[in-house]
Amino acid sequence: MKIYFAAVTIFLGLSACNSNVKSTEEKKENSIATVPASQTIVNSPLLGSYVGPFGDNKITLLITKVIGDTVEGRSVVGGNDRPFSGLATKANGIYTINAKEPGDDKYDGQFSLSFDEKNTNAIKGNWKPFKEGSHGGAKDFSLTRNTFKYLVDVGQYPQASKRLLKEDDVANMIKEDLEIMRNEIFARHGYCFKKKHLREQFEDKDWYIPNTVDVKNDLTEIEKKNIALIKKYEKYAEEYGNDFGR
Repeated sequence: MKIYFAAVTIFLGLSACNSNVKSTEEKKENSIATVPASQTIVNSPLLGSYVGPFGDNKITLLITKVIGDTVEGRSVVGGNDRPFSGLATKANGIYTINAKEPGDDKYDGQFSLSFDEKNTNAIKGNWKPFKEGSHGGAKDFSLTRNTFKYLVDVGQYPQASKRLLKEDDVANMIKEDLEIMRNEIFARHGYCFKKKHLREQFEDKDWYIPNTVDVKNDLTEIEKKNIALIKKYEKYAEEYGNDFGR
């Protein structure tokens, strides 16, 4: 009787073990089947910053994370900095990414991107707004890899980032030029302007790469003091018009 019980116990134990192995294998197979190995992005040649025209604006598209077939990043354009996430696949040497912005902003939409593995320094794609006609409607674009760098020697008035300005440096400038001088400081830090006339002022410059919508923690002490001085003279120029600084 004891021998029979032991045999039954061993049989049931082996059956349970085989069942667990089978269950584990099935889960593994199902997991692999969800994302075919041929489509899984193993390395990360896509990571980086890509810059170029986006309708009437300039866009920086940053791919910041690639894990398996999941992609995350952000877009900086038109005074907005928006995250996106989606899936990547690879077929015949072409990476394809389909990603969406969160959808809680009226300008959000979805990206469809493609990269040739022979040239991952270039990306082509299109963007479609979730809301019909939003942000000027759908856009096709071609971008090139370009990484933002803070440069002090660019622009018409690089001195505003290099040294403390004196009143003599700004006293005879007109309001429009003072505005350019002040906003060049922000542009050098990659600030993405909401105001259209400022975007038009800087987005055709090779050195300008929109990279953020908040630079307050990036400004140097010299720049902060120069901004305050320039703003003071902008106010004077606006108040006194042709009688001031001419």
